[in-house]
Amino acid sequence: MNLFAEFFRDPVLFFSFTGLAVLFGICAFYVIYFIRKTNAGE
Repeated sequence: MNLFAEFFRDPVLFFSFTGLAVLFGICAFYVIYFIRKTNAGE
């Protein structure tokens, strides 16, 4: 639980993991978008 509290206290950890979460969200969106667009062409 100490790591969870440290996550909100340290801005470097907070922004690093928030940035990674946004990056993975964008990647997942484009993977799904690409798969749907390629399947729609059939």
